[in-house]
Amino acid sequence: MDSPYVNLNIENKVGYIEFFHPNRNSMPSEVLKKIEKTIIDAGTNKAIKVIVLKSGGDRTFCAGASFNEVISIENEEAGLQFFSGFANVINAMRKCPKLIIGRVQGKTVGGGVGIVAATDYCLATKYASIKLSELSIGIGPFVIEPAVSRRIGKTAMSQMTIDAETFFSSEFAKDKGLYAEVFETQEELDEAVKILAEKLTTYNPEALTEMKKVFWENTAHWDALLIERAKISGELVLSKFTKKTLKRFR
Repeated sequence: MDSPYVNLNIENKVGYIEFFHPNRNSMPSEVLKKIEKTIIDAGTNKAIKVIVLKSGGDRTFCAGASFNEVISIENEEAGLQFFSGFANVINAMRKCPKLIIGRVQGKTVGGGVGIVAATDYCLATKYASIKLSELSIGIGPFVIEPAVSRRIGKTAMSQMTIDAETFFSSEFAKDKGLYAEVFETQEELDEAVKILAEKLTTYNPEALTEMKKVFWENTAHWDALLIERAKISGELVLSKFTKKTLKRFR
């Protein structure tokens, strides 16, 4: 069985950050911490002008929170710590001085949708449908909501949250502004990501950094907000309802 990893490879001044987990690229705390640290490191690495965030494998971009870890949460402190992992990754992406391009090859669920929404520009394949399943298991997409609403609007975010068991198509995601473009194949996606990222490396890096600040205006309060939201999820995951629901996924 393949082991989880987070890698950084630099090619033509583009920093490719790739994460992988054998369970459909789900995200336990360890993977979240590594992604956060890798984004921070890439942000200060002078050899990197633009960052691409991608996941390993051909099918699922990210299955969201690691169910095994969520099931094992026994107290509020552990709950806060786990859900803060997503808060910390989104905030690292937001504060990174370099543009982050998302490369989404397949389905994305829950926290993964939040991470896609926190990229500065995102390209995907037609297989990259999205789902916010949190309400159906007894919690809610609290931590990722600011990132998702900022990208697709509160109305679409509410629709996805309430219709928690439905995968919304890549075309829906494109229409709402989550994806800039959708491609037929993974090969076409990779080609487009490479062309875009390498083109951006030729632009004035100071202009890109200043532009990124503009993209993320009025989000300075997210450092505190996302941790407050993590606390809500951390408490809900201990409720009788959620514990009972999660047992079905053991």
